[in-house]
Amino acid sequence: MYQALYRKWRPKSFSDVYGQPHVTRTLQSQLESGRISHAYLFTGSRGTGKTTCAKILSKAVNCLNPIDGNPCNECEICRGIDNGSILDVIEIDAASNNGVDNIRDLREEANFTPVNAKYRVYIIDEVHMLSIGAFNALLKTLEEPPSHVIFILATTEIHKLPATILSRCQRFDFKRISPEDITARLIYVSEKENVTLTENAAALIARIADGGMRDALSLLDRCFAMGNNIDENAVSSAAGIAGTVHLFSFSEYIAKGDFTSALKLVSKLHNESCDIDSLCTELTLHFRNLMVAKTVKECDGLIVCSKDELEKIKIRASELKLSKILSCIEILEKAAANIKNAVNKKIQLEAAVIKMCAPAATVGIGEELETRISALEEKINFLSAGRPVDNTPAPEKKEEITETPASPETVTSVEPETSTHTPFETTSAEKPAETSAEQKQIVDDGPFYNWSDVLEALKKYDIPLFGILATSTAVIKNGRVIINSENPTLYDFICADTHSRELARAIYEVLGQKMKIAVSNSEKSKTATSPLEDLKNKINNFNNN
Repeated sequence: MYQALYRKWRPKSFSDVYGQPHVTRTLQSQLESGRISHAYLFTGSRGTGKTTCAKILSKAVNCLNPIDGNPCNECEICRGIDNGSILDVIEIDAASNNGVDNIRDLREEANFTPVNAKYRVYIIDEVHMLSIGAFNALLKTLEEPPSHVIFILATTEIHKLPATILSRCQRFDFKRISPEDITARLIYVSEKENVTLTENAAALIARIADGGMRDALSLLDRCFAMGNNIDENAVSSAAGIAGTVHLFSFSEYIAKGDFTSALKLVSKLHNESCDIDSLCTELTLHFRNLMVAKTVKECDGLIVCSKDELEKIKIRASELKLSKILSCIEILEKAAANIKNAVNKKIQLEAAVIKMCAPAATVGIGEELETRISALEEKINFLSAGRPVDNTPAPEKKEEITETPASPETVTSVEPETSTHTPFETTSAEKPAETSAEQKQIVDDGPFYNWSDVLEALKKYDIPLFGILATSTAVIKNGRVIINSENPTLYDFICADTHSRELARAIYEVLGQKMKIAVSNSEKSKTATSPLEDLKNKINNFNNN
């Protein structure tokens, strides 16, 4: 009967375990020194070697001829544990044996001495599936088991275990196996199986496996069914993914904004039975690699691929802005969540591809700021070269306010003066340059006859300030617009940059030149009180009478 690769090539000694040296070295040292614990806890993601190491440990503690902490795999005990004839090593699936009664049976059985081996070993897989009652029933036995009993607990979800269980075990954390280790193991297995596996194909399997050796060997098993020469195309076909060629095509179409070609490629892959979930995952990983190549100078160790593919990634990353790459990753992440519950997965991916191709759909805050900074740098360069910068105000585009003379730099602070009015002054660091002779068009002193036009213009930009100034008047004196108003809140209200900017903008629209703004500091406005003060005074007067 054919045996799956992950079973056939399961390591039989600690020396054969890939990617977990911190675990295997410690266990070998304990076995060599004879300091064997009564309870072990192996935790980590799936396919990283937890159950494999548990079985090796169960053989090593019972082996008749151990070699440097490893089982010999030749004695009758080792062979009996491998073929299941030795009943002193018991493997329990906690997912289906998670009740209190199951643990009680285990406790009673643990009291009996081993039949053939030195230790009775209990390997409890997926231990986090035990019920609360089962955990409580296990506590005392786990803390003080008989001298001939060893517990090995394995779990992928360590956070579900009670602290009382964690404190009674020696914990070993299994890491995700590196792509390099998985690639090396796959090539070794292929050579032993007389199958040709290219390095790029092995690297692709390692990337898909995401740190799990069992997943990698299972995928390699599927590839073997397609022939004795395995390349990237065979792996892509077996795994139901797009492959690197199609991924680069996608990123090219997205960089060019080519909606038609991108959608045609989605349809082509869908018709070829490419899994939409896997395609979305592969696209996300592809843009992740572009992000790393864009931001990290020496990215060889961070991207799992061949040298040729790495060069292609770097070239493609140079063609895209970082903000665009990050936006595509965000779009793909949302699409992946929607695809899981979608009636038609293809439509969700097509929508994501359209968003990535459309420039307007992917402009985020980062890209908008980048565009604005580039525009400012360009204007600074123009000024440095002695070229004029067009600052003509455009009231219909509110976002361009900062480029008009009515910007916050024109009116930045309020400084009370000893004169009969309080002007808005610019700070010395922000004071605009002296205007040319053509710009020094002085408006005659006297009443501001067009003040009503200013208020009408202000009504379009700032309705609250228009309401406060509705009954006000203004005069022009020494190049300043001095506002006369009986409203006591005007001074504090107009101090806000937003309101002062809109008022300066409205004045510029009417007069066609920059004007400083001042608020009249009349006796009436000085003595005016707020509505709350008025109410207080009325109450005090009523009490006194």
